[in-house]
Amino acid sequence: MKDKLKRMEFQKINRIKVVLAENGKTGKWLAEQVGKNEATVSRWCSNKMQPSLDMLVRIAELLNVNPRQLINGGNKD
Repeated sequence: MKDKLKRMEFQKINRIKVVLAENGKTGKWLAEQVGKNEATVSRWCSNKMQPSLDMLVRIAELLNVNPRQLINGGNKD
């Protein structure tokens, strides 16, 4: 059980960093758009912390992508 939790801890859950790069945007830009500090966005991008579902949807809207594209394993449809 402990090993499983460790693996989950290092699993990359979101793709925010990748999608930002694909759209030519920075973490600083995203922080300004959503009213969060850069450190919070950095933690999202490094998968040390996850945004709420509402925030994930907001990020997807800003980046003009389907919210599923921001989640690893999500469909691109």
